[in-house]
Amino acid sequence: MTHVLVTGGAGRLGVSVVQGLAARGYRVTSVDRPGTQDPSRDRPGVEAVAADLTDDVGTLALLAGVRPDAVVNLAAIAVPFSRPETEILTTNVAIAQNVCAAAVAAGVRRVVVASSPTVLGYGSPAGWLPPRFPLDETTPPRPWHGYGLSKYAAEQVAAMHAAALGDDVRFASFRPCYVIAPDEWAGAPTQQGHTVHERLDDPALSAPALFNYVDARDVADFLDVLLEGMGRISNGETFFVGAPDALARRPLAELLPRFVPGSERLTAHLTGTEPAFSTAKAAEVLGWQPSRSWRTELRPLDGAGDEERAPA
Repeated sequence: MTHVLVTGGAGRLGVSVVQGLAARGYRVTSVDRPGTQDPSRDRPGVEAVAADLTDDVGTLALLAGVRPDAVVNLAAIAVPFSRPETEILTTNVAIAQNVCAAAVAAGVRRVVVASSPTVLGYGSPAGWLPPRFPLDETTPPRPWHGYGLSKYAAEQVAAMHAAALGDDVRFASFRPCYVIAPDEWAGAPTQQGHTVHERLDDPALSAPALFNYVDARDVADFLDVLLEGMGRISNGETFFVGAPDALARRPLAELLPRFVPGSERLTAHLTGTEPAFSTAKAAEVLGWQPSRSWRTELRPLDGAGDEERAPA
């Protein structure tokens, strides 16, 4: 049985990852900050541990004691501008470095680091246009805030360790799109406080994220495939992890030019339900594809009909 340590295991994404991996037969150690209530604490196959991952000595001791086979680092200050920029940057980079270094010291052979699509820099007040759509792993990163920079730095921390160690330890990074947890399909508020229905009804709510999203359970599925496949792919790879469509009722060829000035030519081909972010690399390299979308998972409002699930 593979033993995986998941940091940030009590977070919005972490709960689904911990429970999803445990359901697939992994032994899971879920780590989060002291004082955090971990919903997975009493689940079979899961042990919940409290630790301050900004403490490098404490993190070394934690990994040395647990000695997992693999580590998935989800822990971070997860919302741009939710704390002072310096705090976000220093905290997230410190956690990535401390976890990666402690994993290596503990003899862990597989380390996965969570990043973010915000590394690309969309939404910059100075304007932003990529070379092309859909966005993918070759799109140049241009982070413009502390959170985006911290996530790009976390990717580089993983790449640094991969460069130093060669294939003795396998590293990978992934960029999960805007996470929708299972209860949010039933009406619970999303990370920004709006329901999924509200984000669909008002395109301005999803536009800042370029209408990207992913079901948290699909992230757990991706990580299962990634952990199993890390030995056969290039070390230090990065993957986008998103839904198969956009969080929008209208095609992005129509919506994106309203919110990304100058993007008309770049987005004209994004017809039907095509998203702005491509997961083709994950499909080609790992054989993973998302299986859930808002069209299959969203619970209709009282009195709503099938139009809630109809393609755009």
